Amino acid sequence: MVLRTNKPCRARCCNALTRNPGGYCDEHASQSSGWARRQDAAGSTTSRGYGYSWQKLREKVLRRDGYLCQCEECQSLGRVRTAHEVDHKVPKAAGGTDALSNLRAINHECHKRKTAADSRGLAS
Repeated sequence: MVLRTNKPCRARCCNALTRNPGGYCDEHASQSSGWARRQDAAGSTTSRGYGYSWQKLREKVLRRDGYLCQCEECQSLGRVRTAHEVDHKVPKAAGGTDALSNLRAINHECHKRKTAADSRGLAS
């Protein structure tokens, strides 16, 4: 069996070498995924508040927005992208609600980018 090449840990200021697939040494392995740090990630979508009523609301928002991405970047660039997800403009974790005015259709890639920015405190 061929071993993976040792590479530097991806954590800042860590000089350790690792073969772990996530790119982090054993000490920093918890940094390999932002989802691992989320306390609310456990449970089903229904138990996290995204049951039948959310699915109906989600479909309403997608129809309202014509299944087109409504993120700031796509809007400012005039880019047309298909949207299959719904985003909270102000995240629920930051006090946002499920009000229609706080929801918009968004493309998967744009949603990932916005969620990452939100988790760093750089809401876009």
